[in-house]
Amino acid sequence: MRSIWKGSISFGLVTIPIKVVSATENHSVSFRQVHAVDEGRVRYRKVCELDGEELSGDDIAKAYQAADGTLVQISDADLGALPLPTARTVEILGFVPISGVDPYQLDRSYYLAPDSGAAKPYVLLREALRRSGQAAVAKLAMRGRETLALVRTREDEDVLGMHTLLWPDEIRSSEGLAPTEKVTVRDAELDMADTLMDTLGSVDMSELRDEYRAAVETLVNAKLEGIEPPSPGEEAERGGRVVDLMAALEDSVRNARESRGEGGEEATVTDISGGSGGAGGSGGGKSGGKRAAKKSAAKKSSSGGSAKKTAGKRSAAKKTADKKATAKKSTAKKSTSGKTSGGKTAAARRRAS
Repeated sequence: MRSIWKGSISFGLVTIPIKVVSATENHSVSFRQVHAVDEGRVRYRKVCELDGEELSGDDIAKAYQAADGTLVQISDADLGALPLPTARTVEILGFVPISGVDPYQLDRSYYLAPDSGAAKPYVLLREALRRSGQAAVAKLAMRGRETLALVRTREDEDVLGMHTLLWPDEIRSSEGLAPTEKVTVRDAELDMADTLMDTLGSVDMSELRDEYRAAVETLVNAKLEGIEPPSPGEEAERGGRVVDLMAALEDSVRNARESRGEGGEEATVTDISGGSGGAGGSGGGKSGGKRAAKKSAAKKSSSGGSAKKTAGKRSAAKKTADKKATAKKSTAKKSTSGKTSGGKTAAARRRAS
């Protein structure tokens, strides 16, 4: 691979001659602009705005615009003579844990290859970084600007890597971007989200491919061969706004399991639309299961209580009926006794007379 920068790493008083090689390449799809009628290429020409003359690369120089608008031409020789220690040196400033580097600062990635005669100090720095688990923060001037850099080891490889970093003031503030309305996330929803994450599982980054680029290449080949381009497969209908979050999570878990060939084991959830909270299904957390158990126990308790109340009412009604029947019998007995006694008294009176 061709080097894009040559210099040295300054590690205290140790100097390590290196070559910088780009560690990445761009495989994104690029299109040419053409005239739709005859497919003639559309090109951009560099023209001087004062005299309209078209310029070649040799005719173009760099210029810095001062605050008052004045242009000051700067040559490559001027830049090369700048009194910067980082002009041809990766100057190590200190060390930080790799986990302490803000990913937002990462810019471009490079390999650092040892130049001739630099094997010993190169391996020394590599092993020192590997054993400490840290990365070196450095500065260097490359491609017309001074930049921060992170020098680190690569896992299972014997080469040093370097990431150029954005300066801290180049990272924009995130103030005002987070949701401002008050949102409550239920434990049941988190339980189901955890289940979905576990179902989707981990990702093997080495197996990921640019499907858009492959699809464009297939389309181009079809057009070149004069055949009908492949038709897109039917996509699952996607809704707009998620109304029932738990239902959406449940469907996501089910689809993820089906895509992995794990059918038959479905996630079930209790409807939480009433606002009292729900329980996760298979894979739901302990809190969701406890809430479901409590609901079930409460339901049984309520059912038992209702049965007892009904039985009590029936018993009370029976007692009342029995009392009424006893009272009627007593009244009838008294009435009969009265009649009999009255009859006997009248007969006795008739005999006496």
